[in-house]
Amino acid sequence: MLDDSLLDDPAALLRADRQHALLALAGAGARVRIAARLADAAGLAGLRPEGRPRTVVVAGSGSALNAGAMLAALAVPNCQVLPLAPTESRPAGPVFTAGLGWQLPGWVGPMDLVVLASAQGIEGGLVSLAEQAYGRGCAIAVISPESSPLAEAALQVRALPLPFAPSAVEDDEPARADEPDLPAEDPAALWAFLAPMLALAEKTGVTQLSPGAVAAAADRLDEVAVRCRPDAQAYTNPAKALAAQLSGTVPLVWAAGPMTAAAAGRFAAVLADRAGLPALPGRLPAVLTAHRGMFVGRLGAGADPDDFFRDRVEEPETLQLQVVLLRHTPGVEELNEAGHSVARARRLADAHEVRLTEYTSSFEDPLQALAELVGLTDFAAVYLGLASQASG
Repeated sequence: MLDDSLLDDPAALLRADRQHALLALAGAGARVRIAARLADAAGLAGLRPEGRPRTVVVAGSGSALNAGAMLAALAVPNCQVLPLAPTESRPAGPVFTAGLGWQLPGWVGPMDLVVLASAQGIEGGLVSLAEQAYGRGCAIAVISPESSPLAEAALQVRALPLPFAPSAVEDDEPARADEPDLPAEDPAALWAFLAPMLALAEKTGVTQLSPGAVAAAADRLDEVAVRCRPDAQAYTNPAKALAAQLSGTVPLVWAAGPMTAAAAGRFAAVLADRAGLPALPGRLPAVLTAHRGMFVGRLGAGADPDDFFRDRVEEPETLQLQVVLLRHTPGVEELNEAGHSVARARRLADAHEVRLTEYTSSFEDPLQALAELVGLTDFAAVYLGLASQASG
């Protein structure tokens, strides 16, 4: 069980953070600005597309797919964005991801844009995918480190090369001997993928963001980093408070809308990667039916974890459900379908004595709201992982 006091010990947190994940998240706003600047310098500023693509296929793994899901949530209604995950694996190279393979859907062709995204650029499967896309006449863009095999392949298939903005933080922890090919992902890599994707999407008409939205999102990430800094006590630090609530629970991460659904999927992924905690994301109202069985089962019927008189010595700790509801509520909230779904979610949690915690962004701009919610939940996942590690 997590010792909550560790969350208010900045020195202990920083000692446990040998991969400097907190420092990487603190620099997420700067990462957005650098990535956008590199994309412009690589030729995006002078790009003159002939029209909007029918579909944007975003191929990659980990944070690249999270970025693709966020791009899909921000895209205009008449343009589909499809995150494309790897479908096969084979031994290749010292890192597991090098052997992953991707396959374009059969309908992808000259009217579509294929974006290949990799933090290392060593995946032979993405190189093969670039060749597939070139053979079908697709427009191609590649986000990868300069001089990587994938960046070199981009030149061969006449793709637009967009440099991946690397982290300025060095990892002090060597790869584990039992898992040398599965290192933890850079927690801020998401923004190094999403920033050039958004810049390209704006150029091609896939998104219609407000002027200065990307720069404003970087500012929101800076603000979250200040609020969620290690030396901020848990009662003023929303990320630490959320981390404490999630300890010893099975989190259900619910979203009210497409943008928050992308944020929920990201939160579940980072909880698994950084805290070793399985979480189930879902979007209202469908998730109410999908997750209902857990409320009537033993996870939803236990004692209140905040009960002062509960026997904490003799009674073994039991897992409890914890609902985290992510919402975007610009302007005055109306009693629409989303509002009714939220009300039903509250009633379901209350009826089964399951704690439900809401995190809401009221920014009118969906990208700024996304930055606020993802920034907060990323910090929470990292804090939970570090405190659990220190407790062990």
